Amino acid sequence: MENFFATCPRGLETLLAEDLAAIGAQGVQSVPGGAHFSADWDACYAANLHSRIATRILWRVAQGRYAKEEDIYRLAYETPWPRWFAPERTIRVDVTAIKSPLKSLEFVTLRIKDAVCDRFRADAGRRPDIDTRAPEVRVHGFLTADGCTLYLDTSGAPLYQRGLRQKTVDAPLKENLAAGILRLSGWQPGVPLLDPMCGSGTFLTEAAQIALNIAPGAGGRSFGFQRLKNFRLETWKHLLDAAQEAEKPARFAQIWGSDISPVAVRAALANLDRAGLLPAVTLSAGDIREIAAPASSGILVANPPYGERLSEQDDLVAFYPQLGSALKRNFSGWDCHILTSDLRLPKLMRLAPSRKTPLYNGAIECRLFRFVMVAGSNR
Repeated sequence: MENFFATCPRGLETLLAEDLAAIGAQGVQSVPGGAHFSADWDACYAANLHSRIATRILWRVAQGRYAKEEDIYRLAYETPWPRWFAPERTIRVDVTAIKSPLKSLEFVTLRIKDAVCDRFRADAGRRPDIDTRAPEVRVHGFLTADGCTLYLDTSGAPLYQRGLRQKTVDAPLKENLAAGILRLSGWQPGVPLLDPMCGSGTFLTEAAQIALNIAPGAGGRSFGFQRLKNFRLETWKHLLDAAQEAEKPARFAQIWGSDISPVAVRAALANLDRAGLLPAVTLSAGDIREIAAPASSGILVANPPYGERLSEQDDLVAFYPQLGSALKRNFSGWDCHILTSDLRLPKLMRLAPSRKTPLYNGAIECRLFRFVMVAGSNR
């Protein structure tokens, strides 16, 4: 068994733990922004392939205490990197910290990089090149007040990059956050789902993949573990084949999307089409204040724009009451879930949320508000 750490958007740690338990992880321990767990390599591959919530799966390779930068250099130098990847691989080092007394994380990053390269020179007679844009191997350092943990990244590009999205509009939602919101909403395949502000279609794409039982990592992307010396191709091919055999044929899955912007609708259409998911979804251009519900009941998810500038703030103050009226008028019997960083939203919509869940969209603190539109309660 090896030790791993999975990262995820803050607020989704419980869902991440469920994903990890489902692939057979042992000793899952949630912390803010992720979860520690133990697993064999089959489960590590499966976590990368199947978790809709994880951002990265990191393999813990070293741990030690430090008082100064040179202690971290020594820990990194004593770690047998050449055992795990070849000097021909390009690398990148990233460091994050909580309560570290060291002044410069950039200097710590440099010292870890130097240590990795010096160890390769000593063992293999040559050092790996650095590539900060598209490295083949990623090394992660994590510092606490007096401890340093070193990881090798088994994911490569973040796992929310499913290899599907081509076209984006302003500030698209990350795929793993969208998948988490769908889980938090209680939506299940077969239940009508509507995103009336669909943008480039992230909610729609995730929902269609779930409805058709398509593993999020099966979209043709590559993974960090494929570039490590211990990579077992047969094991990976077996997992991938099993996932692809479990997929359902693309057909309408009671998922609807619309947007006031025809440009956004075209982007969503292109993304769904490229992913082979277009048959599962019905798309149209329309204003949420005017569209009719596509079914008598269902789940509505939305990530409305939140204004950065004062003029936009004024527009939103006018828009939110109209949104509240439209939900009451046209969506009785629907369970509505709205993600926003604007905490004035329920008050301005004149609706009382039945639940509010703190979530982070990147660094932006948000709330997922749930509004239950009770059928027959509005004349």
